[in-house]
Amino acid sequence: MGIIQIRDVPEATERTLKARAEREGKSLTAYLRDLLNEEAATPALDEVMAKIATDEPVPYDPDFVRETLREGHR
Repeated sequence: MGIIQIRDVPEATERTLKARAEREGKSLTAYLRDLLNEEAATPALDEVMAKIATDEPVPYDPDFVRETLREGHR
């Protein structure tokens, strides 16, 4: 596992993050690790758009949509 060190974090930011970690019953390290893991697991907008660009188009049939809505399938 790697090590990340962040310097020059404003005191107000550090206080806020420590308070949030405490409210969740976590150490600051655990809280920040969870935030970083969540951020890394969330695809960036350009990655999402690139994936959409490679997807096959979905045919649009207004009659099918109306029928599906009438039957209650969503």
